Amino acid sequence: MSSSRIENAKNLNADIVVVGGGGCGLAAAVAAAEKRADVILLEKRRTLGGSSIMAEGLFAAESTIQKRMKIDARRDRLFKLAMDYSHWQINPRIVRAFIDKSGDTIDWLQSKGIHFRCLRYYPNQDPAVWHCFDGGGSTLVHVMHNNCIRLGVRVLENNAVKTLLTDTRKRVTGVVAVTKGKKHKVMARSIIIASGGYGGNKKLLRKYYPYYNEHMVCLGVPHMGDGLLMATELGAATEGLGILHLAGNAPRGSFELEVIAEEPNTIWVNKKGERFIDEAAGFKHFESTNALVRQPGGVGYILLDEGIKRDMMEKGVMKGLSLKAPRGTKLARLGEELQLAAEKDKEWVRISHSWDELAGWMGAKPEVMKTTIDEYNSFCDQGYDTVFAKDRKYLVALRTPPYYALRCYARFMGTIGGIKINHHMEVLDHEHNPIPGLYAGGNDTGGWETETYNVELAGTTLGFAINSGRIAGENAARYVLGN
Repeated sequence: MSSSRIENAKNLNADIVVVGGGGCGLAAAVAAAEKRADVILLEKRRTLGGSSIMAEGLFAAESTIQKRMKIDARRDRLFKLAMDYSHWQINPRIVRAFIDKSGDTIDWLQSKGIHFRCLRYYPNQDPAVWHCFDGGGSTLVHVMHNNCIRLGVRVLENNAVKTLLTDTRKRVTGVVAVTKGKKHKVMARSIIIASGGYGGNKKLLRKYYPYYNEHMVCLGVPHMGDGLLMATELGAATEGLGILHLAGNAPRGSFELEVIAEEPNTIWVNKKGERFIDEAAGFKHFESTNALVRQPGGVGYILLDEGIKRDMMEKGVMKGLSLKAPRGTKLARLGEELQLAAEKDKEWVRISHSWDELAGWMGAKPEVMKTTIDEYNSFCDQGYDTVFAKDRKYLVALRTPPYYALRCYARFMGTIGGIKINHHMEVLDHEHNPIPGLYAGGNDTGGWETETYNVELAGTTLGFAINSGRIAGENAARYVLGN
């Protein structure tokens, strides 16, 4: 049944209701329907996909693609890597379930017509685990939506869900949905929450993330935390609240300026004019963002000179930006874009022949800025950074005016953490017991990632969304069908 035919229907019934039509919700709906469950998917917005539309790829271990490429991506190895990176602050059973499922999920998606390439997210990553789509995230969403239709999943867009229904034994029995201002019930024996976190809810961000400020930009779909709020209202426990999927540091402006924020041959300083990081940490830019949010006002500045700018334009970038501008990409329009930004966005980009003037623009003391630049240039001359031990190949002195300064704040794709689950994706109450019939996955849930995104397992966020959706869908189907 198409969404247009049932959009205004009231008091619908199904075996399972999936709340949210992003990557997690679509995977959950398809997986449950493949087990012959009757599924209704409710999406708050007019279109499906959520932040998955913007995704480039997902994590997987021991996929057939990796095996064909002779990539050693053993599940045990990657499980240990995940747990060591997190210092065992995440739920090992959830991580194990996700990693063990991930290789099969690539085959599952390929069987539906999605084609992948297994790539390294950053230079020399070992092993390569990032499975990128041909056609990007929109292809994933399109294919999964078509599979919903083929399997008889009823997809209802423009249906917001903010209330879960239960019986006297605390088992979920359905939801109250709102479409075009009118409420209607959708009854079901199981509910899967896949509503994408709370990255658009400034009240919750301020409550849970201590470094949040109004300049931080959410790059993903600005979800409002509906799933978290209705689950906790029902008595669900929480885990990992206050974790953002930090996505690097960038000034406001063009794509060329975004690429600069990843380059290791610049200097990064705070508003006092002091360096605060080895700029080559941009190779794992989630760590660099951790350093940025700790600075006064959560603001940082990228500094470069005319020589570095010319190198980026004529020789190409040293690191690049993922698939969009890989290493060696020449930023031919960079000079033009910097000039345009300095004229139109005077609070974000400044060009000057004087470090003192740039210091004044930043609010730093000129003598502090001079000390920083002189010290850094001496490191470049001697080929050794005595403060942060920056790789000498990225040590390039800043001596050729004009000089450029770009104001930066942290950006994030969305939130991670919230509803507490187990490795079956069952929602847990405060006594760690499953709430009967209630499941959750993706960014609505906690226990699978720490404050710092583990880029060694590139594609984890989408990977967990799809795999947790599959696991939730399969287990919800078993629950309602008695298998």
